[in-house]
Amino acid sequence: MPLSDGETRELHERAQTVRATILEMLVAAGSGHTAGPLGMADIFTALYFHVLTHDPKNPAWAERDRLFLSNGHITPVRYAAMAHAGYFPIEECLTLRKFGSRLQGHPEREKLPGVESTSGPLGSGLSQASGYAYAARMDGKKFRVYCAMSDGEHQEGNIWEAMMFAGKNRLSNLTGIIDRNNIQIDGMTESIMPLEPLREKYESFNWHVLEVDGHNIPQFIAACEEAKAIYEKPTVIIAHTIPGKGVKEIEFDYRWHGKPPSKEEAVKFLNELRTLGGKVSSEHQ
Repeated sequence: MPLSDGETRELHERAQTVRATILEMLVAAGSGHTAGPLGMADIFTALYFHVLTHDPKNPAWAERDRLFLSNGHITPVRYAAMAHAGYFPIEECLTLRKFGSRLQGHPEREKLPGVESTSGPLGSGLSQASGYAYAARMDGKKFRVYCAMSDGEHQEGNIWEAMMFAGKNRLSNLTGIIDRNNIQIDGMTESIMPLEPLREKYESFNWHVLEVDGHNIPQFIAACEEAKAIYEKPTVIIAHTIPGKGVKEIEFDYRWHGKPPSKEEAVKFLNELRTLGGKVSSEHQ
């Protein structure tokens, strides 16, 4: 069933609040990645507040959907979405990257309930997700497996091995989500190591491919629903996103891939988000 106007508006407002929390986390940590997390806020909001079958109060629920984060460096967006969904107190977000925190710079599976895998080395997440989906099918499980990936990590060979494995085994319970923001730490992907034609490459590996505007939440949710109806092959959603989405002066600037805002920049960025509907929860109010 399509989202109502009210549901769409609520999800977009939640996504802006997630963006505000991301900025608060990064300035508190003094390190971390900015562009990717802001760009994926709409998608992670859609996942945690509409798409995934999950229970924040019972993160080990056997029938939950599994979400693997392959590009672990964008984990602030996952932590923020999880906190707002009720997995842990929102205030804990400000412990990002602190010694002893459950919220490390790359997610660690055994530190935080609800995190399915430890990630850091790029290119490995799709292999983990494909193996999990294959095992779930062997066990007759009905949950779905999702894997969020960056476009830049498609320069890693491991990811192509996983694409072959999933395509060969027709893992229809697997949905890949690519953050197609066109940047990586050294510049634009198409200048450093071109990925196009990305759609045709996945199709040649026997995947069902959907392309969406990664900031159009109803469009992304509709793609996830379509993936459930594809029974003969895995599905990948190529989500075209704007890195740094929500803060105009850093959008599409690859230099913000791995750079956190200063306190002064954070105040300015949070004020911009506030005008767009984001709720600011820390001392920056």
